[in-house]
Amino acid sequence: MNIEELRQFCLSLPGVTEHTPFDEVTLVYKVMGKMFALIPTDHDVSITLKCDPEWSAELREQYPAITGAYHMNKMHWNTIIIDGSISKELIIKLTKYSYQLVLSKIPKKIKGNL
Repeated sequence: MNIEELRQFCLSLPGVTEHTPFDEVTLVYKVMGKMFALIPTDHDVSITLKCDPEWSAELREQYPAITGAYHMNKMHWNTIIIDGSISKELIIKLTKYSYQLVLSKIPKKIKGNL
């Protein structure tokens, strides 16, 4: 996957918006105002996603390209280096999981039919 494919997939999820709140090179994806993904555009292709702490630990053990996210709570956030060692299917699965994890914390009356 490349940056544009990552961007398009994130933006295809219901209610997602793209922002640059930290700097001009880090794309931040939010659902209902809550962050679920970050994509830097100034170096190697990667994506930072929220994840369950237990699954995060398992993923990091299994895949060298998955590490604790820099400047984030490493218990809940992983960075995936997109270097070909992780399948596109798993990247999509982890992105959807991050999205759903964040969406599940938003009260029903706020998120409506999302």
